[in-house]
Amino acid sequence: MTAMTACLDRPGFLPRLSSHHQPRNRLSEPLLASSARVRLLCAPAGSGKTALLTECLLQVRSDCEAIWLPLAGAAFSPEEFCLRLARALGLVEGLDIPQLMTELAHWSRPTSLFIDDYCRQPNPPLDALLDRLLAVSSPMLTWWLSTRRRPQCNWPRLLLDDELYESEPASLALTHDEVVSVLRHLPPDQADRVAARILERTGGWCAGARMAILQKCDWSQNPQPQQRVDTLLDYLQHELFNHLTPEQDEAWRVLAHLPRFNAPLCEHLFGPGEGAQLLHDLQVLGCFIEPWQDSADWLQVFPPLSRIMQASLWPCARSWHRRACQWFTATQDWRAAFEQALLAEEYETAVSLLQHLSFEDLFEDQTVVLLLRLHEQQSQELTLMTAQLIGLVTGALLFAGRFEQAGECLAHLARFMPQPTAHLQQQLLARWQAQQGWLSHLQGQMEPARACFQEALAALADDAWQARLMCLSGLTQQALLCGELDQAHALNREALCLARAHGSLLFEGLLELDHAQWLEQRGAPLRAENLLVDIEHLLRQRIMVPTPLLGRIALRRGRLALCMGLEAQAAELFSRGLEDCSRSADKRVLYGYLGQAQLAGNRGDYACAFERLREAERVMQQRQIPDTVYRGVVLQVSSQFWLQQGRPQLVQEALGRLLRHYCGPSALQAPPATFELIIRIEYLLACAHAQLNRSENCLPTIERLLRHAHAKGMLTAETELLLACAELAESSGDTAAAQQAFQRAGMLVERCRLQQALREWELRRGNAGQMSGAQVPPLHSEPGDPAPGLSRREREVLMLIAQGASNQQVAEKLFISLHTVKTHARRINGKLGVERRTQAVAKAKVMGLIV
Repeated sequence: MTAMTACLDRPGFLPRLSSHHQPRNRLSEPLLASSARVRLLCAPAGSGKTALLTECLLQVRSDCEAIWLPLAGAAFSPEEFCLRLARALGLVEGLDIPQLMTELAHWSRPTSLFIDDYCRQPNPPLDALLDRLLAVSSPMLTWWLSTRRRPQCNWPRLLLDDELYESEPASLALTHDEVVSVLRHLPPDQADRVAARILERTGGWCAGARMAILQKCDWSQNPQPQQRVDTLLDYLQHELFNHLTPEQDEAWRVLAHLPRFNAPLCEHLFGPGEGAQLLHDLQVLGCFIEPWQDSADWLQVFPPLSRIMQASLWPCARSWHRRACQWFTATQDWRAAFEQALLAEEYETAVSLLQHLSFEDLFEDQTVVLLLRLHEQQSQELTLMTAQLIGLVTGALLFAGRFEQAGECLAHLARFMPQPTAHLQQQLLARWQAQQGWLSHLQGQMEPARACFQEALAALADDAWQARLMCLSGLTQQALLCGELDQAHALNREALCLARAHGSLLFEGLLELDHAQWLEQRGAPLRAENLLVDIEHLLRQRIMVPTPLLGRIALRRGRLALCMGLEAQAAELFSRGLEDCSRSADKRVLYGYLGQAQLAGNRGDYACAFERLREAERVMQQRQIPDTVYRGVVLQVSSQFWLQQGRPQLVQEALGRLLRHYCGPSALQAPPATFELIIRIEYLLACAHAQLNRSENCLPTIERLLRHAHAKGMLTAETELLLACAELAESSGDTAAAQQAFQRAGMLVERCRLQQALREWELRRGNAGQMSGAQVPPLHSEPGDPAPGLSRREREVLMLIAQGASNQQVAEKLFISLHTVKTHARRINGKLGVERRTQAVAKAKVMGLIV
């Protein structure tokens, strides 16, 4: 990961790689293969630039001379730089600048000149000289340049002439596989987990990852290891702070304590006419300042370093947060102002700012986390001073899964009864009913929840549209739980129209999650995936990206990808959703762990699968979330694995007890995110009974469920039940019935892309689908359809991709946007059952779609 920097006064000396160096072939190979005359690495300290240059130097082709010129970031005059360059190139000493330029212009032997750690401080005369040298030098001389500061050269001209190859700073970060290879002394599973935690804490920054590994923290056992922060702070002191002026030093520390900043905020913090210049200077010096969430206007300090600085005690921090709060308040950025008030420990100010927030703001970044922190750490009377505050805090508690506390908080609304007028009284009661309905819904009490939702809808005024939306969403979820898909669709459409009428993209995204679950039950996971991708694209265009909502969307997309058999895509989505939901304290984090467990089960790695389930339970218990939220679905997934392992006794004991909670007059409803939970429990229990009691006929139970699913149009559940029918019929010796059920299931698997249902059935049977000679019906196309399921435009896009066109080239040839091309490509991959464009082309050729 690091390379030894050579001394400045040792011409001809070549560096060596550290014994701990980790090769980054993904970076060195394109650099070496490039035909550009200038190859530029510009990135902050500790990014591994020297190591990468050294890696390339050692692989330069044999007929090319390699010259290493280390500058250690020193500020040379043009004459001094000219002298060192001439000496490194073996030219006669005493050449002046014009003579050196003449020599370089006529350079005739293939040479690679590696200039490591170019001048770190702004130096216009030196930059001007470098610019002239790059412009006039012979094509036989290749320039390799590493620097923390981008020199003021005519880079656009070199780029347009195809003479510049520049590695993006972010690409220098270590990848998961590269960290894993350094941890080869650990068992593979442990190395994978340790690498994930190192990357989470360091962002792949080479120096940070190297320090973490050298400290030999117990990353595998402790999710929050006690790092030696002093080591990293010492590194920053030598590599960063020692090169800054006192004003720049203080400004950088202030910015590291802010989640985001821009030039106007810096003007407010550091003084008019000075703040923006300070920010610009820090950016020029490569001080780990990068765009915030891909924004064109906002910046942030590299998050791993920002976290380190915020964890270190800095007495001045409160006063700077107070000033930042003033600026955000003046710009009416209420959520950011609220956050800064909390960090400044100005709690009364923070509470006063909450009057400007609404339920939508709970889906903005860490609003829920901050609100709950204020509620728990300060006097609760402070956070429950008004009915509006009670509604916000209750919403945050429901989001986080703390139902008992939410009920206690909601009860405080009684203090505001009666209201001055009958209308206000009615509206306050209706708002209480809306939130009480959600509390009952999430606690599994269907009838009280439905009554609250319906009564609230009848009373809420038109201006209470957010509360109306939440009632409609609750009723939609209840209809889905009951299998009333037509009613669920109608309610969801009404809610979506209301959200769009009020221009609420955030609520639209929330409601599209309900829509996607409806599509999944209908057996249309691909349509659900496309729907969520489109709304995610719109949400990411907002200035404030709603991370909690995107986390939920990622988890649902992961579920859909798993359903369609796209396991690599599912793994990435579950990981992303898990990270976002953990950061925002969302109870839905549960489904990230469940998804990862199912992926491990598909691989036959049951140790990892059960570890993920245990971690899910641990997190739920740690957050004080009621077991009604997670216990049922965790036992259902566990039972799925037990059946695959041939342990039906455990399934019978666990699911037999569990099913009693969902049956009878006082039955609980299933958690809202698991609409088919009870059906799955019943058919898994029937399969377990059949394995334990070969003489017992369990088919009537499955057939009853199958009739219900078919009547309701629940194609996903119908597919799983048909496979269970085939399994039970085969075990009872009824080969004909098994074959018939299997063929019906196979057609649904093909039509609806329900590969996961088939995969789970194969694992339960333990022999990859070899069932009495029956096979899954092969994929087939409709007569006369040259590309099954592909639209005309998708076929055009596929043809151009097969010809080697890039997305941009496809967009230009078909006169459509780049985003539209990406959407078509994604849908093509989905319909062909592949994950990459190369796989799509290969499969299309096999199917005869293209030549």
